[in-house]
Amino acid sequence: MVSEWQFEVPTAGSKRLPPDGRYMEALSSQGYGFEAAIADLVDNSIDAGAGNVVIHFLRDGEQLVSLVVVDDGKGMDDDQLDVAMTVGGRRGYGNRSLGMFGTGLKSASLSHANSVTVVSRTKRTRPVGRRWLMEHAKQGFECDIIDPDFAQDFVDFYQGRPIGFQGTIVRWDGVKDFPNHGGGGQTDRYLHRTVNKLGLHLGLHLHRFLARRDFHITISVQDVRTGVEYANYGVESLDPFGYPVSGDAGYPSTFTADIPTLGTVGLRAHIWPPRSSLDEYKAFGAVVEREGFYFYRHDRLVQAGGWNNFRQPEQHLSLARVAVDLPDDSDGKVFRLTVKKEGVQASPEFVAAIEGAADGQGRNFAGYLTDAERVYREARKRAGVVRKAAIPPGRGVDPQVRHVIEEELPLLTQDDPLQFRWQRLPNDRFFEVDQEAHVLLLNQRYRAALLGGRSGTLNDAPMVKSLMYLLMQDAFQRERLGSRLKDNIELWQAVLVAAARAELDRIAD
Repeated sequence: MVSEWQFEVPTAGSKRLPPDGRYMEALSSQGYGFEAAIADLVDNSIDAGAGNVVIHFLRDGEQLVSLVVVDDGKGMDDDQLDVAMTVGGRRGYGNRSLGMFGTGLKSASLSHANSVTVVSRTKRTRPVGRRWLMEHAKQGFECDIIDPDFAQDFVDFYQGRPIGFQGTIVRWDGVKDFPNHGGGGQTDRYLHRTVNKLGLHLGLHLHRFLARRDFHITISVQDVRTGVEYANYGVESLDPFGYPVSGDAGYPSTFTADIPTLGTVGLRAHIWPPRSSLDEYKAFGAVVEREGFYFYRHDRLVQAGGWNNFRQPEQHLSLARVAVDLPDDSDGKVFRLTVKKEGVQASPEFVAAIEGAADGQGRNFAGYLTDAERVYREARKRAGVVRKAAIPPGRGVDPQVRHVIEEELPLLTQDDPLQFRWQRLPNDRFFEVDQEAHVLLLNQRYRAALLGGRSGTLNDAPMVKSLMYLLMQDAFQRERLGSRLKDNIELWQAVLVAAARAELDRIAD
């Protein structure tokens, strides 16, 4: 006999249990990357109908002080701003809105800053502002109301750049990613690296919007004390399908996957031309990680590569990229988008539907993959160059360098990886070879010279390590060092020591 408790759970009323203020800390610990967090703010600008978005790094001399995102969208009045600043607040998303959960502005901002201030105005209302300060938020969701005069001054400062009669400003203060001090050119190096990565991320994930004539994103750097603008970059569209000529004349082609609970989904399959050097192909991460599905939601790229459990990524499929525009799937049974909009969880139903997908010429999806692999292998064969296998790169090699090596060279996977380690060595030695342990020791004395005074990290000095990795392949692949190789090593030692000492002298001067 089956008991009733196995089917129904009786209740005896209900009670309201609001979240503790510490929930704000959990909200800010969702693992937002810096670029993804900024992209979430730009999504809000697009939803507000903005034609221009400015991402403004503010510095005071060598110190970065704030980051500001400004748009010329329709803006918000007092009530609308309260909803926007409410955790989980629903602001009436349209059918083509990029927003989803009502948490992006708050979680993206507080993941990277101690406070987020939002000031906005519409065509018919004066500027209004709110601020989430983490310390106040944790004490009971206390949101500050910005002084109206400050809100007006803030809007006036950005008048025409790009705010006109309406628009919104989001400001981060206490940005955790900013350098603690800017001495020794640290701020300039940070900005160079960050602006480049941010431009590539936005260019990729928002490329369909940036390809339009009526939408622009600008990244600028300005000194708040002098008013001098150090840099002003327009973000360019980075279309992952922007090749000039297809790698195969039979593509692109659309494969139709029939999903019983959802309907048909189009898979627009492309084959890139082999050995492309275009940024659209190589600029954002390892190529092998960028093969596979490119999911779009309302023209916003929400996943750039990956096979979603359909298969494993492989080098010989690196030319295969498939664009998928997500259908409206409100219950999330087939496609579930991550909160950070950086990935799609696809159900086994979608994976099964791919197996039966076909295009207008009667080809199945497996045939497409075969064609992509054929184009890749034929290009390698035509090149007529067989590169010598190398020992895999290991600990101490920057991940970006490691990815390129893995793409460009056949690897001796049965061998232990070649590692790099800093160690005190005699002054006349730049490096030493530990063949048995597969370790290349670099002289700690010359580390500062190579790093230009910066602090050392596990994967530092990527340029020198990369050159040493290539130079020393023979030394680690042979059981014994021949006289010719020994002489070359001594030559390299002498030249590298002289170069390192010259760098030390420059630092001393």
